[in-house]
Amino acid sequence: MTFFIAGIDTDSGKTLVSAIVCEALKADYWKPIQAGYPRDSETIKDLVTSEINIHPEGYLLKTPASPHAAAKLDGVHIAVKNLILPVFKNHLVIEGAGGCLVPLNDEEFVVDLIRHFGAQAILVADLYLGSINHTLLTLEALHRRSIPVMGIIFNGDPNPESERIILHHAKLPCLLRIKKEPFINKEIIRTYATELNKNWHG
Repeated sequence: MTFFIAGIDTDSGKTLVSAIVCEALKADYWKPIQAGYPRDSETIKDLVTSEINIHPEGYLLKTPASPHAAAKLDGVHIAVKNLILPVFKNHLVIEGAGGCLVPLNDEEFVVDLIRHFGAQAILVADLYLGSINHTLLTLEALHRRSIPVMGIIFNGDPNPESERIILHHAKLPCLLRIKKEPFINKEIIRTYATELNKNWHG
């Protein structure tokens, strides 16, 4: 299966969640569009203990900015149709760039990648003031495009009431809750991967 790790904003924790899902499923990893350094694929490599395939980026841009702006600076035009799924054997985890309505060019957005790849979305919602609005708006954008969403992963300091109201309106399961960890290493990734597997299959 193909899973697309989508976020409600730029710093939602998509790379962290990608590492956890790759570890849980022994899945391949792919970042179609990387804008700026360090490369998220290098972070995944450092965090995942399992032997997984990490596929090269479709677009590797120099500037940490919205993909459309970073591509313009590099003299590159991003087109969704030019991105082709890599060959994978088990599962593939695809990490998005920024939030779902971050532009790739003047017509296409990150959300268009999910439909293009025929993937199921896993939505990462970091918990901050305003995250309820951003999460529900993101889900509206996904549903409007008939993109299947497996569930939500909350990231950050717990906020039970925000989580409750999001899940109430989203009508989706909470796949995992990630605490605000003082540091992230392979052991923490493995611990969350074990928990995700229990929630997924439980």
